[in-house]
Amino acid sequence: MFKSIFLPLIAVVAFIILVGLLSQGKLDPFIKKVSPSPIVQNSKTIKIVNTEIKIEVAKSNEERSKGLSNRTKLDDNSGMVFIFPKDSKPVFWMKDTKIPLDLIWIDDNKIVGIDKNVQPEPSVLDNNLKKYPAPTPIDYVLEVNGEFSDKNNIKIGETISGLEQL
Repeated sequence: MFKSIFLPLIAVVAFIILVGLLSQGKLDPFIKKVSPSPIVQNSKTIKIVNTEIKIEVAKSNEERSKGLSNRTKLDDNSGMVFIFPKDSKPVFWMKDTKIPLDLIWIDDNKIVGIDKNVQPEPSVLDNNLKKYPAPTPIDYVLEVNGEFSDKNNIKIGETISGLEQL
């Protein structure tokens, strides 16, 4: 009899106390706060012809290494710019990348190459992942959603403005 009456009563009282503490903000120190994606917090804008792109910037080796890995979504007209020392020839891969991407290779604010609609390779071992080398020496790479360059008629030779602010 004790269990059938008092245990449900204790559960209801505990629930009421928990709801009360939550509504007063007393449990805030115990709740993990999730920050918005960096694309919302520290975004900058670049422009290719008439297309504006809200970007995140990857400058450090750690930021470049992480890139857009483990993202399940990238907003339309958003992307990430990777900054490299002048005349670099980096090689990209899709390690832990979950969405198709266009890789736009940039040198001196001009597009020098585009790898279109590069697909994730979720079940491929790291050493077997396809590699995407820069077509020429570059100083920036822009990653955007797959098919972005076709949808926006982005072509090799076009100029990108706004990179100087990075």
